[in-house]
Amino acid sequence: MIAVGSKLKAPIFGSEITGISRICRKGTMACLKLGFRSRSSQKSIKEADEPGPVWWRGWFKMKKKKTKGEIVEVESVRGGEDLWNAAAAAAAEDHGVFPEHLVIMVNGLVGSAEDWRFAAEQFVKKIPTKVIVHRSACNSSRLTFDGVDLMGERLADEVMSVVNDRRGVQKISFVAHSLGGLIARYAIGRLYEAGGVGNHSDKGKGHEGRIAGLEPMNFITFATPHLGSKGNKQLPFLCGVPFLEQRASKTAHFIVGRTGKHLFLTDDDDDDGKPPLLLRMAYDCDDIKFISALGCFRRRVAYANANFDHIVGWRTSSIRRQHELPKYHLLVSDESYPHIVFVDKGQTENALIEESSVVETQNYDSEEAMIRGLTRVPWERVDVSFQKSKQRYVAHNTIQVKSYWLNSDGADVIFHMIDNFLI
Repeated sequence: MIAVGSKLKAPIFGSEITGISRICRKGTMACLKLGFRSRSSQKSIKEADEPGPVWWRGWFKMKKKKTKGEIVEVESVRGGEDLWNAAAAAAAEDHGVFPEHLVIMVNGLVGSAEDWRFAAEQFVKKIPTKVIVHRSACNSSRLTFDGVDLMGERLADEVMSVVNDRRGVQKISFVAHSLGGLIARYAIGRLYEAGGVGNHSDKGKGHEGRIAGLEPMNFITFATPHLGSKGNKQLPFLCGVPFLEQRASKTAHFIVGRTGKHLFLTDDDDDDGKPPLLLRMAYDCDDIKFISALGCFRRRVAYANANFDHIVGWRTSSIRRQHELPKYHLLVSDESYPHIVFVDKGQTENALIEESSVVETQNYDSEEAMIRGLTRVPWERVDVSFQKSKQRYVAHNTIQVKSYWLNSDGADVIFHMIDNFLI
């Protein structure tokens, strides 16, 4: 459990409030507060014009946006943005009911909270009274070059702040794209609390535990390089050319900083001779229980592009060995979800081994060691193909619907995720 700093408060009176609210309406700055607001104390920006003392606890901005007939409430908070269905939530709160499921969305390399706009809006439309969606923004743009560990720490801090602010939240899920899946895996290791009321893996075998004090439900990744980018064809745009793959491994850190070292597993000399971070993250370590944290979620799902993803390979995004990948002629699309071509529910006999250690990985190459570690808990694999789509050459973004204008063909993948989401 990570420590959360105490909240600071500062009063703003009379004309100062009026002046700040005018500035907010002009869009030149957000209103000032230090910390977070509870749902019960939400106030519109217009209310800031009223005289008298008001306590502001951090930076925020409120706006209402129409989404196909629905009013979506959007609140910008420190490190991210919360979305919920305003009308449904108001009706539920009249009866003392609050959305109890917090969904954390995490962007990928050089991404932002905006990347999850479409998916977040679909969540609050389809499950209006059950969820609050938080789009993380603590690791955006060049901040994604800082390394998986530092970004994971930032995300863990942000999640704790949101959880402390949200009244009635009882469950938590993570939805992450690309590098964001690794960041989320690190963060849940930091947020993991052993024991107590928790969940088990699909076969009834696994750790009980909580994440940030909440019941863990879904851990879902889209095109995430779970096994790193070091292996053959794990970075597809290099076309599997050994020379290019070797050069990329040695030079990636010049382009994307410490994150490059983590992705190519070349950080073993940076951390007192410890194994590379991604290898450690496939097992429980003394200080962070990475696999136990994954094991306490009811579902772990890996959506992966079977082709045309030039950034993240099929093996690494679906946590499989080469011979375990479905054969192309066996891929059959679902009429309801035309780009979903293969679904493996992950009902295997793999059980979570209580005492796991990175030491045993010395007998295997790094990719095999990571597969063995991560598959100690069951995963559902959902293979996606945009082969017949005009947007296939940007499959890495289309699977997430990063921009609806450019990646709209991925909408059925998002709907598949929501329709199978455990509430």
